[in-house]
Amino acid sequence: MSDQTKKSYFKKIQQFSTDYSPANISQYVSERTGMNVVIVDKKGPEISGYFALATEILDDSGSPHTLEHLVFMGSKNHPYKGLLDRLSTRAYSNTNAWTDTDHTAYTINTAGWEGLSRILPIYLEHIILPTLTDEACYTEVHHVDGEGNDAGVVYSEMQAIQNTSDEILDLHARRLLYPENVGFHYETGGLMQNLRVLTPERIRSFHREMYQPKNLCLILIGEVDIDDLLQILDKFEDEILTEIPSPGAKFHRPWVESIQPPPIAKTVVEKVYFPEEDESTGEILIAMFGPNCNDPVNMAALGVILFYLAGSSLSILESTMLDKEALASSISYDFDPRPNSVIWLQISGVSTDKLEFVERRLFDLLSQVSSEPLDMSYLIDCIRRQKRHTKLKAESSVSFFATRIISDFLYGKRDGSTLKNLSSIKEYEILEQWSDEDWRNFLSKWISNAPHISLLGTPSIKMSDELETEEDDRVTARTKSLGRKGLKKLANELEAAIAKNDEEIPSSIMEKFPIPEVESIHFFQSTTARSGWAKKLGVYSNEIQEVVNSQSNLPLFMQFEHLPTNFVHITLLLETSAVATINCPLLSLFLDIFFETPIIKNGEKIEFKEVVTKLHQDTVSYSINGAESLSHSEGLAIQFQTEPEKYSTAIEWIHTMMFESIFEESRISARLERILASIPELKRDGDNMANAIDAVIHFDNKSIVKARITLISATFLEKTKELLATDPQAVISSLEALRNSLFSFKNMRVLVIANMTQLKDPVDAWKLLVEKLDKSEELVSIVKPFQRFSPDGQFPGGRGVVIVPMPTIDSSFCIATAKGPRLLTDPVIPALTVTISFLEAVEGPLWTSIRGKGLAYGTSILFDNNGLLQFSVYRSPDAFHAYSAAKDVINSFITGTTKIDSHAFEGAVSSIVSDLAEKRATMIEAAKSHFINGVINGVEEAYDFNLLQKVRSITPEQMKAVMEDYLLPLFKPGKANVVVTCAPLLKKGIMKGFKESGFKVQTHELSSFTDSYDSVDGRRNR
Repeated sequence: MSDQTKKSYFKKIQQFSTDYSPANISQYVSERTGMNVVIVDKKGPEISGYFALATEILDDSGSPHTLEHLVFMGSKNHPYKGLLDRLSTRAYSNTNAWTDTDHTAYTINTAGWEGLSRILPIYLEHIILPTLTDEACYTEVHHVDGEGNDAGVVYSEMQAIQNTSDEILDLHARRLLYPENVGFHYETGGLMQNLRVLTPERIRSFHREMYQPKNLCLILIGEVDIDDLLQILDKFEDEILTEIPSPGAKFHRPWVESIQPPPIAKTVVEKVYFPEEDESTGEILIAMFGPNCNDPVNMAALGVILFYLAGSSLSILESTMLDKEALASSISYDFDPRPNSVIWLQISGVSTDKLEFVERRLFDLLSQVSSEPLDMSYLIDCIRRQKRHTKLKAESSVSFFATRIISDFLYGKRDGSTLKNLSSIKEYEILEQWSDEDWRNFLSKWISNAPHISLLGTPSIKMSDELETEEDDRVTARTKSLGRKGLKKLANELEAAIAKNDEEIPSSIMEKFPIPEVESIHFFQSTTARSGWAKKLGVYSNEIQEVVNSQSNLPLFMQFEHLPTNFVHITLLLETSAVATINCPLLSLFLDIFFETPIIKNGEKIEFKEVVTKLHQDTVSYSINGAESLSHSEGLAIQFQTEPEKYSTAIEWIHTMMFESIFEESRISARLERILASIPELKRDGDNMANAIDAVIHFDNKSIVKARITLISATFLEKTKELLATDPQAVISSLEALRNSLFSFKNMRVLVIANMTQLKDPVDAWKLLVEKLDKSEELVSIVKPFQRFSPDGQFPGGRGVVIVPMPTIDSSFCIATAKGPRLLTDPVIPALTVTISFLEAVEGPLWTSIRGKGLAYGTSILFDNNGLLQFSVYRSPDAFHAYSAAKDVINSFITGTTKIDSHAFEGAVSSIVSDLAEKRATMIEAAKSHFINGVINGVEEAYDFNLLQKVRSITPEQMKAVMEDYLLPLFKPGKANVVVTCAPLLKKGIMKGFKESGFKVQTHELSSFTDSYDSVDGRRNR
């Protein structure tokens, strides 16, 4: 029997469509091994794959997490580190993985089926039959280097998070929720003390137990050739049957057949400390058990009631505890879908001396809500909004289906009956029929009267000092015990392990893996039309342009992108060059309050709660933020997602919030309190703070990138709060001046993405807004980031190295900044693009020299035509060592010591293709790219595709020239500014390394970067 007619061993369980999105879902199971396959048929250039395994362990060893890394180190028939990733790049694919408490998922995003079909069996083999060598475990998991320091990729990752407030509270909560015989009790990422003693054999044992085909679900979302897929899977099974545990052997299904957690016997309230020098604010984490995740009605009800309680400024918890009583900066919620789902409530930015009071206040409020009639009108709005949001996510987010299918694989029925729940969202219709009594009973049962765990997260300087001392003493004692000979031996062992791991991949393997044709990728195409000032960029000849031309000739700059979407996506882009410098740091407050103010409509005041209620009724979502999503960091974007029939209503809302809103002292005060309360928590993130300091150094006070940074706005807003108490009109006047400087015709550009055949009056609907504007003004040019550089941004290198110790982190982060090209039309862009792709490739030069040796969790080179290049180190036990290793890599290519491999070059080009597919993975992102290229960047709309042609012709000599002229300066004193945030214990070693490399080095506290602006009343901050 030929392969074409041979019956597959994969039996179709079911196939169904969804009534809320254009997706069709098919489910298969192997009759030989029990492997599960679910395919979501969706149009688009990218196929997203997920290999999900249920993983359960009763210890803190981190074995599940280690496999997330070790799987990529080689397989039985492909025993080479990095081969999977290098072949993946040739297949237009990107791989990744994550470990959760209950599962491990490996991912692949591929441009087109042709590429995925080639890499799929190799990826599967790496998962089922990995090599798991001692050497791989040594470098990837944990080792001690030649200087006596702990290192390893997994170790570095956990070192960076183990002593953060979030991690400490989460683990402590799970210790209390679950007994020791339940897997959720443990840290599956691995605790540092356990990773230091974890053996390769323990990891192999866990793999043998859990990584069986019957415990694997393959999920593919995109345009899949199912017949071809089943042939590939059948062939793969043929090759592994003799290598895996007998498919017929008894198998304990993780989580489902395990001991289930007992109910919480009684409420527990505990104080839990985390390291922090700022002891002013803490946080509260609350956990309780919820409904079964296989019950769609109750799970939907949980989502609705949590949104009702804490999902917006209308909710009782937010309006009372945040706005009226100013007890915290935020209240958030989440839930983990399990047979006993876990409901999480988190209250952040709480004054440390009020933690106990705020916890009690929360449950007093919840009891009050469940004992009184609910606001059923608002509750119905919440149900309908959640339903609209679900439809939007199903259309625009790949993860929507993936997360639900993974949850079903973990906890659902194997006959497919629970997966079939994905066919409909009728649960929302059922919930609309629930009575007030139904809802209050639900609230009382699962939340307000439920036994729970409450943790009062308390910052502690003492704990910070103790952790630093303990770690220093431990490492010092070990180094002393090892002595020179011991350290030398460890250095040799590491060198030998790296050499073994880095055995060269035979070129013949790469040559046997051809690169697919780009034509095999089905990119989304939108139809563009323009109106008003946008026509100056060029007018198209198509049916949509004819529709636009038939409308009024409004001067407003408007670009329309036509696609078969069920929603309308409106963006009003605003230039900010007219904003007075003194008002720039008010932007964070202005943006926060924009949709949270009363309005004056037809002479009548409408309170903000009614405004927000109507906004919720009329939209799927709305926001005002920086325009980074449109590649315009110095702009602002007002964005609405609505249903087509609400198009003109959304435009009316834009008009209303611009011109009819009023700033009130009480609303300003409430939002200010929340922003200020959130700042201590934001300052605990080392990566966030490194980026903030970098921006403070390189941008001037006119930059809204700089102005919105936590470090900058904090001091300014503290002064604003003081002024509000003594002269509220001064603050209101400043906000009004800021508003007036933004909302003028000259600043506005509009992007509408929609199925244009469903829109009534696509242009004329904007008349209401345009009538308010002075149309005689010339359109302002789009501000480029380099126009907002400080002297340090214009001429990097003068600052040298700035080191900022942070007691809230245990690792280090680094950002180096040097000059880069300012425009996408710069002739160096093709060579720079492919060179960075080459260096940054997974298992490429930087990866193998830094992550592969345990020097950091990751590195990246960033350039986005803003005039700067950046090299960053993420989560490193010593950022200088990682930085220095990167310099050595680049130097080795420049000097010719290391040659540019032709296969690696081909992989770099393929990575650019897959990156392009990822940028255009959804219809909406594809349409946005037209606007970004044509309007923001001022290049042809086909720029990205033309760049693909140019990078193919780049030579090794051009790449070496780019490395010398653009990348090497990132590592040269006088050419680069470097920012490092690190644990205090690491400061001395990092400082020594940079000084010995010739850099000028200075150390500062975070507070050194907070004072750049005058206060609202013109007084200079101290």
